[in-house]
Amino acid sequence: MDILKIEKKTDFKHLNLFSVKYKDKKNNEKFWIFASRSKKQVTLKNKVPCSDAVVVIPWHREENKLVIIKEFRVPICGYQYGFPAGLIDKGETAEQAGKRELKEETGLDFVKVIKKSPSLYSSSGITDETVSLIYVECKGNPTTKLNEDSEDIEVIFLSCDDAVKLLKTRDIKFDVKTWIVLSNFIHYGKI
Repeated sequence: MDILKIEKKTDFKHLNLFSVKYKDKKNNEKFWIFASRSKKQVTLKNKVPCSDAVVVIPWHREENKLVIIKEFRVPICGYQYGFPAGLIDKGETAEQAGKRELKEETGLDFVKVIKKSPSLYSSSGITDETVSLIYVECKGNPTTKLNEDSEDIEVIFLSCDDAVKLLKTRDIKFDVKTWIVLSNFIHYGKI
C-alpha cells in the first residue's frame, strides 16, 4: 500500500474533505475521500497523531454517578447519548479543553483527571480525526446556561442500574464511545 497524492477539496473552518490517490497491495491505483480537521494539506505518512478533540467521561463525586449528555446532533437528525466533547483549541492541552467543554456543556466543575487515553482515531474509514478520552472527577450542579445557541443538551446522571436501563432502550442513538464506556461501567461498577 502506498499513498501517491493527497489533494484538499474543500476549505471550511472545522472540517475539510481530501481526495487520496493510492496503490493497493496488488499495485492497482485507487481513490479515497476522507474528512479531516486539518485546515491545510495533510500528510499521512508517519504522522504521529495529536488529538483534534477531547471526550470527557465525568464521574460526579457527590452524586456518585456517571454524567452523560443527550445532545441534538445535526448529521444524525436527532438526539444522541454521549459525553461532553469538543475541539482542542490551538495551544490548549486535552485537559484544558476537557475542563472548558465540561463547564460549557454541563455547568459542572472539573476536579481532577482520573485517567487519560492517548490520541485515538474516531472512525478511520472516513476521517483522520483523533480524540483523547479523559476520565475526570467533577462536582457542582448541572446547568446548560453556558451552551452555545447551536447546542441543545440535557445533562443526565447515571447509576449502574440507570445505565442498564438506558442500554436496553432500543429506540435511542448512542455515540460508540459512550456505549462502550456504559457497558464497562455496568460490568465493573466503576469508570
